[in-house]
Parts: sequence; C-alpha cells; structure tokens
Amino acid sequence: MIRISREEFEEAVDDALDSLPDEVARAIARANVAILVEEEPLPEQSGGAELLGLYEGIPLDQRSVFDGYAQPDRIFVFRGPLQRHAVSREHLVEEIAVTVLHEIGHLFGISDDRLHELGWG
Repeated sequence: MIRISREEFEEAVDDALDSLPDEVARAIARANVAILVEEEPLPEQSGGAELLGLYEGIPLDQRSVFDGYAQPDRIFVFRGPLQRHAVSREHLVEEIAVTVLHEIGHLFGISDDRLHELGWG
C-alpha cells in the first residue's frame, strides 16, 4: 500500500485530466460532469467489489436534447482502493491516470470490454 496526501492525489487526477487532448477536454467541460475524489466507494456504489473509480450518469452517446435538465454526471476516483492497489508511488500515479481515463471513457459511451482492449482497464 502506498499513501500520498490528498493534495498529491488530487494533483495526480488533475495531471491525468491535463493529459487529455484539447478536443476531449472541451467535450468534458460541456458535458455537465463533476470529477470527484472520494476516500472509499459507498456500499451501494461498489456492490462488494473493490472499485478504483466509477462513472454515474448518462453517456454522451445516449443523451438527447429532449432529456431536459439533468443532474450533473459524476466521475468518482477512489483514493483508498487506489492506494491499496499500488506497489509504488509511480504505479499509483499511473493507476490514477488509467482510472480517470477509464471513467471518462464511460462518459463517452465506451464499454468496459473495449476500454480493457485499449489498455485503459
């Protein structure tokens, strides 16, 4: 288990977001999505699994102009599980980036299987 401060963890999340192409970053900014760092998933979020991240919302490819107002989608990045999963600081930073990109993939409607094929599993 590798521990870093919450500030360092949030910086790693920001670095992952900063690594995105401008076009993707603009799409995320328009998507009404909040990206949140939480210590642990809630029991109803995890269903007993050790989640590293979670996307909750309506993927962009399923949205309609007829949907009306909706609560913001949310991407959660879970600090506790990621720290427990990591074997070094570098590994933790890499896993944070993979988790952020994986959950953003869900925002764009990409399935878990396809994300794993792309190496963002």
